[in-house]
Amino acid sequence: MSLTTTILMLIFGWLSVATAMLWGVLRIARRHHHAPPAPSGKAAKPARHHAAAH
Repeated sequence: MSLTTTILMLIFGWLSVATAMLWGVLRIARRHHHAPPAPSGKAAKPARHHAAAH
């Protein structure tokens, strides 16, 4: 195999793997996307502490 063929095969192989990984991530992200909850009639109570306070 020539050097050009080897380099092109490496590039196309990398692109195919990257495309497959991106497709898988987008597929999982779409599956786990939840619709926002419907707003209820009463307002939520404000938090008393900061979110980072433990």
